[in-house]
Amino acid sequence: MSATRATAPVDPRPPQGEVTRLPVVALVLLAAIGFVLVAMETMPAGLLPQIAAGLDTGEGTVGLLISAYALGTVVVTVPAITLTRGLRRKPLLLGAVAGLVVANAVTAGSTEVALSLASRFVAGAFSGVIWGMLAAYGRRISPPSRAGLSLAIVSTGAPLGFAFGTPLGSWIGSTLDWRWSFGGLSLVATVVAVLIALVVPAATAPAATGDAAARRLPLLRVARLPGIAVILAVIATWMLGHNTIYTYVAPYLRSTSADLSVELLLLLYGVASIGGVVLTGALLDRHPRPLLHGSLAVFVLAGVVLLVGRDVTAAVVVAAVLWGLTFGGASAQLQAALTTAGGAEQDVANSFLPVAFNVAIFAAGIVGAVLLQHADGLVLPVVMIVGGSAAFVLTLWGRRTAFPARLVG
Repeated sequence: MSATRATAPVDPRPPQGEVTRLPVVALVLLAAIGFVLVAMETMPAGLLPQIAAGLDTGEGTVGLLISAYALGTVVVTVPAITLTRGLRRKPLLLGAVAGLVVANAVTAGSTEVALSLASRFVAGAFSGVIWGMLAAYGRRISPPSRAGLSLAIVSTGAPLGFAFGTPLGSWIGSTLDWRWSFGGLSLVATVVAVLIALVVPAATAPAATGDAAARRLPLLRVARLPGIAVILAVIATWMLGHNTIYTYVAPYLRSTSADLSVELLLLLYGVASIGGVVLTGALLDRHPRPLLHGSLAVFVLAGVVLLVGRDVTAAVVVAAVLWGLTFGGASAQLQAALTTAGGAEQDVANSFLPVAFNVAIFAAGIVGAVLLQHADGLVLPVVMIVGGSAAFVLTLWGRRTAFPARLVG
């Protein structure tokens, strides 16, 4: 008679604390904060005359409100995220949103240029802290098998902010008063923060435990992790190619025979970018590397069409749609790469992204201004082609260390 061996019953339930369902509502709320951040940063661009009149200054000075915001992000983001690695993420997120609301409210009520610039710098600093943790937060509260989709959902806020937030703020400011635009954004951010406090689950920092805290890498060591430098180089070149023509799209259109307004072209781009986010969400988990290569290849193609098809309205429309489709998911794709390369230091790794973005915005403004002093607007799609091509080559060169073939098994 053979002996029977007792076996322990298999518990079909997942391990305690393991996330099994995608927290869609929580991710949408994180995306809503991204919407607010983009609209808040770019809003002065659509309200230059109104703000200039309200502060009794020139439009050139008002343009510095965007620069001050970007400077705050560049200066504060990385050290702030580095110093707060051991803190719980949810209180830190809510605290940063609260600081953002206060700084933006000060801008809304300010009557002095110096105070407005200072409040915008502070708002940019809090914005950088939020951007530095947003992607990793969304990924931590989601199942590992849905990492790419969670990043795509969180990333929808940025293209929505570009497509609808900034134009809506401009309309409100033109119809009522520019201060209502800033005050309204503070109100929206407050409501979203309350909902985050009630709905979004907590996410602890990976370095929050004692053993992990002892193993925290210095900032420069994080920057030297395999793949990080290549990803940042891709961000710099791709963003430079994008932001140069995005910032100076009006001079480009004046150099063409296309029957399109700036507002319509940017609306087409913005709506198409939402499609790019949807496409990224569908493909990012299992095909991140081909998705990135394809996005950059079509981005370059869009630049070529903007150049050679400049006098055909339909061609420019197609190029704007391709541009939006390929660039709409760029943030999620690059954040996924940084999060993967950063490992346990993913918050610090992700904090490099808003810094690189804003440095590219600075550089694009300078490059575009210099080029337009010596050439017409047709030089701008050339910059787009060159920047996109350089980024594409970098993704091929760093494909093994920086850009994984799959995010999930």
